Amino acid sequence: MAILISSGNREETAVQLCQRIMQACHNDLRVLSRMSVNDLKKFKGIGEAKAVSLIAALELGKRRQSALPRKKVQVRTSADAYEYLRPVLSDLPHEEFWLLLLNRANKIMESERISIGGVSGTVADLKVIFKRSIDRLASSIILAHNHPSGNLRPSQADKNLTKKVVAGGKLLDIAVLDHLIITDEGYFSFADEHLL
Repeated sequence: MAILISSGNREETAVQLCQRIMQACHNDLRVLSRMSVNDLKKFKGIGEAKAVSLIAALELGKRRQSALPRKKVQVRTSADAYEYLRPVLSDLPHEEFWLLLLNRANKIMESERISIGGVSGTVADLKVIFKRSIDRLASSIILAHNHPSGNLRPSQADKNLTKKVVAGGKLLDIAVLDHLIITDEGYFSFADEHLL
């Protein structure tokens, strides 16, 4: 971080300034990654350019992690799907809905974001879910979305959506293996809780 900002302020070096910022974030990069430009500018010595540089570096790191070439991961349990999606969904400040497309061996062929929402919800269109599934000739799918609040309980809307997707999947011969709710703390699996 100190290299990115290159200089501190009159009272502290770049390293000391970065240490102070990290202390304010409880030494948690996830907390730092959620800070806005205005949040960072509250620290003496951080202007808009330095704040943007820090945010860009954190975003680049996140994208690098999710862009790593992955061999096809086989999903045997809800934990396998969670570990695959955790880097993408666990620390977002807003809700996103994702779809895992699997082949007959339950190996992930592709993961795709279906929608981006706000702090308390996102919309997942069944037509989009099934179009992507059919286009990729998926044998089965796993639904996933995050709850930025940390609440692991599914809402009634989550339950209703899951029922609709399961029913549609039966008509199209596309098995819905699970629906995961992902938070920073862990995940909730509809399959594990016998809600599919």
